Amino acid sequence: MSAPAFARSPVARQTFRHMRIGLISDTHGMLRREALAALGGVECILHAGDIGSEAVLEGLRALAPVHAVRGNNDRGAWAEAIPPTLSVELEGVRAFVLHDLGELEGPPAGVAVVVSGHSHQPRIEAREGVLFINPGSAGPRRFRLPVTVGFLELDAGRARGHIQPLL
Repeated sequence: MSAPAFARSPVARQTFRHMRIGLISDTHGMLRREALAALGGVECILHAGDIGSEAVLEGLRALAPVHAVRGNNDRGAWAEAIPPTLSVELEGVRAFVLHDLGELEGPPAGVAVVVSGHSHQPRIEAREGVLFINPGSAGPRRFRLPVTVGFLELDAGRARGHIQPLL
């Protein structure tokens, strides 16, 4: 799947470099070797919740810096420090990350990309000038849904997303 490029509001006289960001969600305590291989070489990773254990985050941190949000199944002392939502700006593109898209009334102002999980269904769509990406589930297979990760390609302040099947 791919989606059109979206730009954040213009930034005067700023030069942006290309950046590849890994997107992962719903690992539920399972960090597949296929996910690690697919995410190799990314500059950072956004985890959209239902992480399952601190060990998953540690494994991902061995690849790149990780920004994660807590999902509805993330419980216990290790999960308490993980925020339910986060906003991060990478190469001039502001991304908002949360677990359940159903809890979002509308994207926060200035956001070009919304990353979510929860449904286990990979999806990329554009709505009202915002790129919405759900990388699907990289953990245990649920029903007949695919096992996937996603990527966000940032270039010149613009964002494109794509989904990669793992199995």
